[in-house]
Amino acid sequence: MTAVQGTAVDIPTADGTADAYLAHPDDGAAHPAVLVFMDAFGLRPQLRSMADRLAAEGYTVLVPNLFHRHGRAPLFDLPEYIDPGARPEMFERIVPVMQTLTPDLAMRDADAYLNWLDGHPAVADGPVALTGYCMGARLSLLTAGTYPERVAAAAGFHGGRLATDTPDSPHLVADKVTAELYFGHADQDPSLPEEQIRRLEEALTSAGVRHRCEVYKGAPHGFTQADTASYHREGDERHWSALLDLLKRTFRPQSTPLDGKLTAYRR
Repeated sequence: MTAVQGTAVDIPTADGTADAYLAHPDDGAAHPAVLVFMDAFGLRPQLRSMADRLAAEGYTVLVPNLFHRHGRAPLFDLPEYIDPGARPEMFERIVPVMQTLTPDLAMRDADAYLNWLDGHPAVADGPVALTGYCMGARLSLLTAGTYPERVAAAAGFHGGRLATDTPDSPHLVADKVTAELYFGHADQDPSLPEEQIRRLEEALTSAGVRHRCEVYKGAPHGFTQADTASYHREGDERHWSALLDLLKRTFRPQSTPLDGKLTAYRR
């Protein structure tokens, strides 16, 4: 197992300083960068652990506090094991904070995160990869479409509201995406109904985006987060396999790539 160095870092943005977690192999070398967009529960030990696991695979990983305008993480008083069913009142604090992070603000921040990675000695030259969870899946897609020349691959897991009928829906950037995309949807996720899954697939296919969208049967919204009641071990293991395969294809040309504009929509 590769030794990993993890540190807290501060990133200057147009709207103040964003605190973040940076993890990379402890070997003094530069590695491909992965920008991780958090879920609504925020930057916490679970996401740091996920960053460490990615770093151990040979990547430099940045997990910013997307809610930095409201303060440094942790913003919310969360238990070690998060069960929203037992504490529904926690969303009374979280949802209003989520709603303040508009697509425009999020993409302004993404520019700052990408700039910061570009100048860090632990980051190899070239475009980065993205992955996002829950609300972070939306930002992964938006960033891939907003900064196509800077993003080589992007993934999203148990994302919600990916293809709505609003004018700022993430799927509307599909025609600007040049990266390879992967989405692992939660089965019967109320935040991503079948209609939106089809709309996303149609938009990516029509735009000629290399992509794969899969629905994980039996996996609830939030299935990758081991510190929550939504955790689904089988879905999480499948997520790691899909994400690491995407990164290997992206950063290791000798690996077998997808053929042309191949798409595969699977249940």
